[in-house]
Amino acid sequence: MSRPPTFVPPAGARAYRLATARGGFAVVDAPAAPGVAVKGTALLLPGFTGSKEDFIGLHEPLAAAGYRTVAVDGRGQYETPGPADDEAPYAQEELARDVLAQAAAVGDGPLHLVGHSFGGLVARAAVLLEPDAFVSLTLMSSGPAEISPPQQQRVKLLRDVLAVMDMARVWEAIQALDTPEDADDLDAGLDDRADLRRRWLATSPAQLVAAGRQLCAEPDRVPALAALPLPKHVLSGERDDTWPVPLLDDMAVRLRARRTVVRGAEHSPNTDRPLETAEALAAFWDSVAV
Repeated sequence: MSRPPTFVPPAGARAYRLATARGGFAVVDAPAAPGVAVKGTALLLPGFTGSKEDFIGLHEPLAAAGYRTVAVDGRGQYETPGPADDEAPYAQEELARDVLAQAAAVGDGPLHLVGHSFGGLVARAAVLLEPDAFVSLTLMSSGPAEISPPQQQRVKLLRDVLAVMDMARVWEAIQALDTPEDADDLDAGLDDRADLRRRWLATSPAQLVAAGRQLCAEPDRVPALAALPLPKHVLSGERDDTWPVPLLDDMAVRLRARRTVVRGAEHSPNTDRPLETAEALAAFWDSVAV
């Protein structure tokens, strides 16, 4: 989904396995910059086919703004192991409880939660389970319910292919079919770069299938989320084929949320325009009274 410029953590950041009550999760953890007043911590959840590296460009500018950032591979994503043939561990509530365990293990507060795309669905599920675990929620390019019909067709095709082909063969098939105009689709980022191929091969196919089912069948949970006093932020690019921007505008109104549109960005403002995205995140977090 996202095309990170590199898979190498920035200076000062540390890649390690975060130990939690629900197992270990691979993270990239970047502290606030030296000499800067520490304002809080943010837990960053990646989207469909993504990983913690999707937030690489955000760490340094957010560190300079006084925020520690912890980007995580969810269960079955890239460097966090998960079952390859059992969807049960990837049920949305299970993933949400993983996030709550990660939040408890990160420790430093106040703790802000950010979910990109599919990660946004998981983030809001976690907040609905335990609202007091976080001081704010940012939904980044993540909509109110299921994804758009054209994207549902693509996800269903991927699920069908994963039922009959292994990950390596699916990768090769995607390379043969991918076109430049697909750059903002759900499988964008699956190009011939070795690091992206490595991420794809390390991702659990059961996680992809389960996540795909959720993306195609997610109910509208905006009313329940709107009922929480938690400060909310809806951030997106100015174009999005997964959840159209007018739908995100309307969701922000329904949530009474802060709304940010990052100019020049599409479905992944975190990689398309990381500096502008980091600036918007920090401004929102600065506005949250704790």
